[in-house]
Amino acid sequence: MPVAIRIPTPLRHFSGGNGKVSVEGSTGIVLDALERLWELHPALRDRIVNEQGQVREHINIFVGEENIRFTGGLATPVSDGSEILIFPAVSGG
Repeated sequence: MPVAIRIPTPLRHFSGGNGKVSVEGSTGIVLDALERLWELHPALRDRIVNEQGQVREHINIFVGEENIRFTGGLATPVSDGSEILIFPAVSGG
């Protein structure tokens, strides 16, 4: 069963306009699923992770309702049929 990755509106330009991308294959952890996403849409990589491969400070990633910053980062487990949500941080003033 594929893993669905939700792409926020500001990043859809880099996903061919897709708001949701399904990835197949071995997706045991978040990083595996993201690597499948980057195979399909390579320009998203630099918008999600930095040069060291860490999630950018202004990007939040959730598996279901859990923020991966508190569940193991990119090593957070992902089961078949899960949904990964990518959110850019919002600030204002």
